[in-house]
Amino acid sequence: VQLVESGGGLVQPGGSLRLSCAASGFTFSTYYMSWVRQAPGKGLEWVSDINSSGDNTYYANSMKGRFTISRDNAKNMLYLEMNSLKPEDAALYSCARVADYDLPYGSRYRYDYWGHGTQVTVSS
Repeated sequence: VQLVESGGGLVQPGGSLRLSCAASGFTFSTYYMSWVRQAPGKGLEWVSDINSSGDNTYYANSMKGRFTISRDNAKNMLYLEMNSLKPEDAALYSCARVADYDLPYGSRYRYDYWGHGTQVTVSS
């Protein structure tokens, strides 16, 4: 199993970024997937979930209306469109495969595979 993120970078407050996650080594279309983030000195923060078919999406309250998760099962790709970025959105963003969606969002045991992450910096 391999998850490789890309698309991070430096953006000004109010700006946008689109993160991508390339998945391989498993049947991507059968798994819930998540985006999570971690800022320096802070714990793991769940960002968003998408079900296996892409029909249902879920967001942390602070991301609703600003972030959009999507997937392309034909390409084994997961995406996160981020708009109206704020300085507090700066973090290392990782895609993760959901192992047990009944566990709390912030539990590392909820996920069984992670990417190395892509850094998002929001600063003027």
